[in-house]
Amino acid sequence: MENPFVTTGYVSDEFFCDREKETEDIIRLLTNGNNIALTSPRRYGKTDLLRHCFAQDEIASRFYTFIIDIYSTKSVSEMVAKMGSVILETLKPKGRIAWEKFLSALSSVRSGITFDSVGSPTWALSVGDIDSPSVTLDEIFKYLQAADKPCIVAIDEFQQITRYGDPNIEALLRTYIQYCSNAKFIFSGSSQHLMGAMFTSPARPFYQSVSIYALNRLPLDKYSAFCRRLFSERGKTIDTDVIEYLYRRFDGVTYYIQRVMNELFARTPAGGNCKYSDVETAIQDIINMSSPIYEDLLYQLPEKQSRILISIAREGRATGLTSGKFIKKHGLVSPNSVKAALPALIDKGLVTRDKDCYQIYDQFFRLWLEKQI
Repeated sequence: MENPFVTTGYVSDEFFCDREKETEDIIRLLTNGNNIALTSPRRYGKTDLLRHCFAQDEIASRFYTFIIDIYSTKSVSEMVAKMGSVILETLKPKGRIAWEKFLSALSSVRSGITFDSVGSPTWALSVGDIDSPSVTLDEIFKYLQAADKPCIVAIDEFQQITRYGDPNIEALLRTYIQYCSNAKFIFSGSSQHLMGAMFTSPARPFYQSVSIYALNRLPLDKYSAFCRRLFSERGKTIDTDVIEYLYRRFDGVTYYIQRVMNELFARTPAGGNCKYSDVETAIQDIINMSSPIYEDLLYQLPEKQSRILISIAREGRATGLTSGKFIKKHGLVSPNSVKAALPALIDKGLVTRDKDCYQIYDQFFRLWLEKQI
């Protein structure tokens, strides 16, 4: 039996929970000429929401849509390469006319496009093959402006551009976007303080250029009804207290709840009922699967960083990390050692910060860390 609790991205309306108002809002903003800054913590489902919006007929029938995740990029060259690759791969299923128009605009990198035996193109360029990122970026935006259909470009983890070390990239992108009337843009980001600074500071190029849309947690009642429906349609049942407990345990963060629900559904036999007593075993088995990876990750950290990481995990939401109380409680060396280690843990993506509150990013990793000595 197919497991309806999808953990690998958006599939279709049937397996997508709620977000009816958010879908309506985003489609209305886009179809009325607005650019959007979409913000939320990671793993709230921003990208799946965008795919859901793009699958709706109001968008799918009228626009070319591109979702470009730049989280792993470290420079303008890498961002440009990612944009070119995604646009080409998205256009290929649209037919030869669609992708040929794009390739004809890319004179600066045309030699890096390869073709297979049936004439289908592949983006074979590495970052080093892009001699002038600014020229290639200019060509990409000229294509977007001249495309035979209006375009919607979603740039995921947009705050990453602030880490490129290029003081002009925000202003450059803002200028291109301002004059690209054939495309609308969604800037999606999970670092709320960086996104907020980019779009709400009068000193920054993107100030007042977008409609800011904050994505909140899925409501418990909506997610509970969604889970019970998926179980019921496949001849199974689930106790409501299971869903409520998971929602509280993982603070309403969709990814983690969905992963546990996937495991619980798989463990519930046809005609069976999923009970509260099944939950902890399912969670522990998920954590055990990743335990070797977690062990290696912790082993590679300097001792001071690993000790602070475990301390944060045990607190859940840690505040006052340099206070004498926190230092003493967790047997840490000194406030200065904490101050030195925290930026590295945040930069490695292991810890997130919201104002003065620190958390382990991966909640399954957090549960594993809690049990470490």
